[in-house]
Amino acid sequence: MIKEILLFAAAIVLFLFGMIRMSQEVQRLFTARIRGYIKYAVKKPLYGLLTGMISTIFFQSSSATTVLIIGMVSAGVITFYHSLGIILGADIGTTFTVQLVVWKLSDFSPAFIIGGGLLWFTAKEKGKIVGEVIFYFGMIFFGLSLMSIATAPLKDHPGFIRFFQETKNPIIGLAIGMIFTGIIHASVIPISILIILAQQGLVTIENALPIVFGANIGTTVTALLASAVTTVAGRRAAVSHLLFKCFGALIGLLMLPVFIVMLKSISSSAAQQIVLAHFLFNVLIAFVFIFLLKPFAAMMEKLIPGQEEILPLWPEYLDEKLVSNSIKGLECVRKELEREIALARMMVAESLGSIEQYREVTRRNLIYIEQVVDNLRTEIVRYLRKISCYQLSSALSQKLFVYTAMVDDIERIADHAIYLVKLSRDKHQRRIVFTEWGKMELQEITRLVSENLRESALLIERRDEKKIWNISLREEDIDKKVKEARERHLVRFHKRICQAEAGPIFIEMLIHLERISDHCQNIAEYVYDMKES
Repeated sequence: MIKEILLFAAAIVLFLFGMIRMSQEVQRLFTARIRGYIKYAVKKPLYGLLTGMISTIFFQSSSATTVLIIGMVSAGVITFYHSLGIILGADIGTTFTVQLVVWKLSDFSPAFIIGGGLLWFTAKEKGKIVGEVIFYFGMIFFGLSLMSIATAPLKDHPGFIRFFQETKNPIIGLAIGMIFTGIIHASVIPISILIILAQQGLVTIENALPIVFGANIGTTVTALLASAVTTVAGRRAAVSHLLFKCFGALIGLLMLPVFIVMLKSISSSAAQQIVLAHFLFNVLIAFVFIFLLKPFAAMMEKLIPGQEEILPLWPEYLDEKLVSNSIKGLECVRKELEREIALARMMVAESLGSIEQYREVTRRNLIYIEQVVDNLRTEIVRYLRKISCYQLSSALSQKLFVYTAMVDDIERIADHAIYLVKLSRDKHQRRIVFTEWGKMELQEITRLVSENLRESALLIERRDEKKIWNISLREEDIDKKVKEARERHLVRFHKRICQAEAGPIFIEMLIHLERISDHCQNIAEYVYDMKES
């Protein structure tokens, strides 16, 4: 038995490692794109359901999708209400993986490992990532293949058979599924193990069904842990996920005999019955709650009270009816630019705060908020193109071109905020400490940059030549102080006064702060050159 147990344990490690690494690599390829699709998902719960399903099929993990969504809810990018449909869809999407187990894709796992490995080692850039994804996909099913080999002798082992006979008690089975899944943070693994055992004739649907229900509850642990550092809306989403699963498990246990008869009438294979049970369990939850999302969301808001901060993905002021009225249409654009630069200012302030006190949730939130800024830029440019199709005066034409340039500068300010928070993460992870001189230099430069950014936002609201002049003077001062800070840091570096690793991070931070100020100067120059319409 020792050999089989060790092989089985190694198979679980390979499976889990392959699944985690594959999920990470797929997120590198698709996370930004999927976050972009969220803007369509929030239109209708059904679109959210489909988005959740597709995302989970790509990620091969409903936990990855759910944690992503909870992060976006916490950042205010999507509402708690709109997150519910995506979470329901993610739970259905995770059933696709276990169906592949029944289809014995594990038999082809060596081909995936070899093909993916060759592509990983020989391709360039995205091809390497694709090869890595295929390699880890093969590793998942190779782990399952090893599990099958390890469990084959167990069908003649009386102790193992007795264990599963005892789990006919639904409560024990439910507890096993919950605990095992809660520990490894993936419901796919215990359900896949059940399928392999069923293929060996070791498990019946009567034994497996309560464990499947428990595994579905256990998978909510990842989201609950992630919600511990999120906003009230993020906690609502995580608890809702738990309640969905508990409701499904309760109904499943109450209807257990009926459910078993129905599954046996659909398929005679115990392995396929387990897959169908997992699928129908999540479809039942989705079918019940998709029509009750509004009252359920209202109930959760009362259960977990608090104010939800929302950053609408869609423009709030761009009125399509005013496109033909150039003056009013451009005024709509100006208001949307105010909103875009307000978000960019918030991102810069958060990223600067993370230099001294880094929090991972801040970085994640800023990445989500950047998606809103990017989306606003796209929509504003599209709206300006529509306005340009109509007859414009010279002054209005200039304003249109200025706004087109301005929206790009604001979006780039947000990009620099992302770079700053990533540098703060590197500083935190490497335990780098800036010298007191470095801190003072950085604080003075950030103060000037923040003031330029504040006055740039005010210029979009109302032209003010004094503010334009102030921004220009500060920009010169910032350039001078950045140059002096670089030179003084070089002296400290050579004298070994500061940490060696601190140098590149400190200099990069100065560069991004200087770039933010450059964009503020651009905005000031645009406003100065713009004629009154």
